Amino acid sequence: MVSWSGHIVPIAVTIAIWFFATGLIAWADNRGRETFFTSLMIAGAVGIAGLIAILISAQTASVGGVYLAFAGALMVWAWHEVGFLTGAVAGPRREVCPKDARGLARFTQASATVLHHEIALALTALMLISLSWNAANQIGATVFALLLFMRLSTKLNMYVGVPNTSLEILPPHLGYLKSYFGPNRLNAMLILSTIAIVAVAAWFGALAAAAPVGGAEMVGASLLFALCLLGALEHVFLALPFRDGALWGWALPRRSAAVVTTNHDQSTIKTEGSAHGL
Repeated sequence: MVSWSGHIVPIAVTIAIWFFATGLIAWADNRGRETFFTSLMIAGAVGIAGLIAILISAQTASVGGVYLAFAGALMVWAWHEVGFLTGAVAGPRREVCPKDARGLARFTQASATVLHHEIALALTALMLISLSWNAANQIGATVFALLLFMRLSTKLNMYVGVPNTSLEILPPHLGYLKSYFGPNRLNAMLILSTIAIVAVAAWFGALAAAAPVGGAEMVGASLLFALCLLGALEHVFLALPFRDGALWGWALPRRSAAVVTTNHDQSTIKTEGSAHGL
């Protein structure tokens, strides 16, 4: 039986947060560089507040505790996203991919563009898992870990090559990342990873359906179910002619002709430099 408070509301909350939070982060990271320090300070405060929320809610196996842990995990994740998209925490390499790079050399160089960000995410995930170990409410750590693995899957797929690499919300100062994308093609990894995420979503959906109506367990499983479905949808977007600007264009500033030209040049480099594949 479908529960309004146990199924519908958690799913609606997850979708709303995903839509508006993504737009807000895109807006902050596509503004002028002079605004980045302020954005990082605000994001840092939000991230710390999120961590406190996770710690407080960890011992509370209630509906309110589940929502608080869920929100806290997303706040910590947003902190990392702002750090990455402003370029503050990305990687030691900030150059386009050499045209002759291939195989292990290309993978090493591509990894170096996001290395610091990935290390920060992994350490945060380990910290949240350790802090939530044996706790009554582990939603915060679970949400962050799910986001980490789904984002890693997205990055690996784009490195190998996907049919659609539209990233209008990627800030111009990170445009060099596009040169590390693989050729536009449908790869088996994208299909398998999408199926895997859908399978995890189905598992959480089954848990939500079997949980006591309106309880914390049902709400938590429904939140995780919706989060996985959104992750699967983002993977599907990589295979379809979808423009992220169609959803979040309202959050993006108008870019000058110089920026458009730069992005076009980098797209050309991507085609030439990464068409060789792995």
